[in-house]
Amino acid sequence: MVSRSPKPHLFYIYIIVSLIKYYYKNQQILNYSLIPEWLQGTLIRNGPGLFSLGETRYNHWFDGMALLHSFTIKKGEVTYRSKYLQGDTYNSNMQANRIVVSEMGTMAYPDPCKNIFSKVITFLSHTIPDFTDNCANNIIKYGNDYHATSETNYIRKIDPMTLETQDKVDYLKYLPVNIVASHTHYDKEGNSYSMGTCIAEKGKTKYTLFKVPGGNGSPPLKSAEVVCTVPCRSLLTPSYYHSFGMTDNYFVFIEQPLKLDVLKMATAYLRRVSWASCMKFHPEDSTLIHLIDRKTKKEVGIKFYTGAMAVYHQVNAFEDDGHVVFDVICYDDNSLYEMFYLDKLKEQMGANTMYCKPKCKRFVLPLSDMGETGEDLVKLKYTTASAVKEKEGKVLCQGEVLCDGVELPRINYNFNGKKYRFSYMCCVDISPVATKIVKFDAETKQKIEWSGGDGFASEPVFIPRPDAVDEDDGVVLTCIINAKPAQGGFLLVLDGKSFKEVARACIDVDFHMDMHGYFIPDSS
Repeated sequence: MVSRSPKPHLFYIYIIVSLIKYYYKNQQILNYSLIPEWLQGTLIRNGPGLFSLGETRYNHWFDGMALLHSFTIKKGEVTYRSKYLQGDTYNSNMQANRIVVSEMGTMAYPDPCKNIFSKVITFLSHTIPDFTDNCANNIIKYGNDYHATSETNYIRKIDPMTLETQDKVDYLKYLPVNIVASHTHYDKEGNSYSMGTCIAEKGKTKYTLFKVPGGNGSPPLKSAEVVCTVPCRSLLTPSYYHSFGMTDNYFVFIEQPLKLDVLKMATAYLRRVSWASCMKFHPEDSTLIHLIDRKTKKEVGIKFYTGAMAVYHQVNAFEDDGHVVFDVICYDDNSLYEMFYLDKLKEQMGANTMYCKPKCKRFVLPLSDMGETGEDLVKLKYTTASAVKEKEGKVLCQGEVLCDGVELPRINYNFNGKKYRFSYMCCVDISPVATKIVKFDAETKQKIEWSGGDGFASEPVFIPRPDAVDEDDGVVLTCIINAKPAQGGFLLVLDGKSFKEVARACIDVDFHMDMHGYFIPDSS
């Protein structure tokens, strides 16, 4: 990961995908077709892109200042734009030419030349922190507005076409949530669903699931409504979570033993440690699985749990014959976060890295606990996942390993919350930095891989063909970052069925790895 200079990244490049041009550079492109005519819209990607300012540098890759980039596809042509998210954090850091706003893995300390008054103010601001608005994780939609998001109480509205930074939105003005997950779900009516944590309000810490209605309301969060709350099992050590599951009738929330120690976070600045050091994995604790009924807005009575695991991404969830089935990417510990410290990333480049390889697991939650103690309540024939009844309304769930070495899952979102077969993921079997992407069939357990050779692959995004019947009828878009210095990357278009390359748009600029993205179809 090479640090980018603090000069704003304002590239605007117009690219025409031409087979004739590619033929002279690489004859294997000759038989490829153009970008499908039906593929019209804008893919927005978000992730860290600036890692040093002046003589200061970030410690962790997740901390880098947000860099937005977009690919607008229209009539076989691709327009590329890239801009830094210019929020309060960006502007403060730029003005000081040093890191002055703390991030999760990097604590900012005042310039040694500052006076004692400034140092006292900085200390107080970190004891009861006003978190960063460096929203470098994902793009979400509330109402008709698009926002860059991380996991603090701040999100930033953006213009999806120009990538200009717009309003700063504070969740706390509308909902009692101090931390909000990066991933949001959407229903066919245009409503959005998100989860946040309310810490120690009136002596209680709870997880809050809320709905933001679709439509033209401004600001959209003004109309937000709490769907339900789930009490945290510990007042001052809430679970960290990055996503949750949703079916037609249920929400699935995993309260994992990866916990934030609130008291330690409050004293982190004084102890000269990062907030990330206050997040610990507790292997001795179980993982609680909360199943919430969307109609009653209450948790079901069965107490589901499994062994200790760390989950960042959920693949999908669906209902089948009296069961809720959900697939997740899980780890045995929290070593993944540690591996993305920049010093460690440099060591891993080009080497076979030993790390806790993730597994894609399927869990099954029976909607009825009728049965004898010790009985497996799962009656589905196509899975080896189990849910064994115990005393006092508890059910011990054991997941089925569908595949391993995969991350950043995406599906055909028309099948979100429904029974599905196909997912598209980054292949991370050797290193947490992917060089391949994979199409996985949950029914046959077969994989089809695409390899970028000397490139690194970003999260694949599936775009369904309009009026498609088959689940995998569409294309997959992913950004490929060239590992060779001074060589640009490209937007790759793969056929959703065959997983073969359809087209690529080469960009003669310095790409950065990103995290997540959102595709906005052309309304016309």
